[in-house]
Amino acid sequence: MSGNWGAASVSQRAVWRQLKGALHSAAQLHDAEWDLTDAQGFDHVAAQLLWEMWRQRMPAQLHGTESQKAIVERVAKLTVNTQVKAESGGVAQGVSLLGQFALGGLSHAKGMLELVGQLLLDAIQLVHRPLRGPWHDFSGHVFRMGAQALPITALVGFLIGVVIAYLLALQLRQFGADAFIVDILGISITRELGPLLAAILVAGRSGSAITAQIGVMRVNEELDAMRVMGIPQGFRLVLPRAMALALAMPLVSLWTTMAALVGGVWAADMSLNISPAFFVQTLPAAVDVANLWLAMAKSVVFGLAIALVGSHWGLWVKPNTESLGSGTTASVVTSITAVIVIDAVFAIIFRNVGF
Repeated sequence: MSGNWGAASVSQRAVWRQLKGALHSAAQLHDAEWDLTDAQGFDHVAAQLLWEMWRQRMPAQLHGTESQKAIVERVAKLTVNTQVKAESGGVAQGVSLLGQFALGGLSHAKGMLELVGQLLLDAIQLVHRPLRGPWHDFSGHVFRMGAQALPITALVGFLIGVVIAYLLALQLRQFGADAFIVDILGISITRELGPLLAAILVAGRSGSAITAQIGVMRVNEELDAMRVMGIPQGFRLVLPRAMALALAMPLVSLWTTMAALVGGVWAADMSLNISPAFFVQTLPAAVDVANLWLAMAKSVVFGLAIALVGSHWGLWVKPNTESLGSGTTASVVTSITAVIVIDAVFAIIFRNVGF
């Protein structure tokens, strides 16, 4: 190597075009040697260039001054290996991805279990010292998660009731079983669709908001400030949200169920000429009140699950906006999945209730 190898020289476009081909050809030789004796202005940029072109390995022999050798050794020692390993194909890669997914799931499951345990401890503390509870935050969350969710849940519930009633009318009319629309609508909406639909809407609306609120606190280092000041995060952040959703979710569920029944009554009147008076008179006998109590109990569990999942992903967020976006997305998906799983468990356990 001879000539000027300083950063200003090798960074010129014309010089680099000539060097690139020559260095690439020389790098193919297994027993190549570096002779840096005549390289003028040899610096760390030139050493990094050689190191990368040689695929981050030393040559068979290195000739040069002590300063040049020290530069090369320093670059070799401090360079981070950025080469991407070739992906192993087939079964090995699938097993590796499955293992990573399983380990990630176990990590989040452990975090959720710790959050549930901390929530129980905070609830016990609130019982012992009720006057020191976060009641102001609790009332604000009840308003935002409950009262402000009523319009959208009523609209969606009404439309779902209309759709289901029209679909049932098309089938029941074929068999002359028009009157059974009251039984089918009453049981399906009161027991399953009303609570489930309300929980999915709240999970998308309030679950994402919980994650975003706590995640922004992480980005703004407010959570670190709370830890330094000795303010318990579970007692001040998770507990009021969990209590608010546990209280608001049954009420929102009942509201959504009523809206869906109103939509079903209107559609049944329009499609099957079943009057609202007949519907209201027949509904109490067709639907046992145990179905309503079961729906309210499920809604409480739905609310706690949504609050815990949203809080978990909010606390998981790293101090950057990319993590905040991915955490919010994961929170909504996980909340909706948890709601459906819990509903399936309730359906299996209480399959004989209300019939």
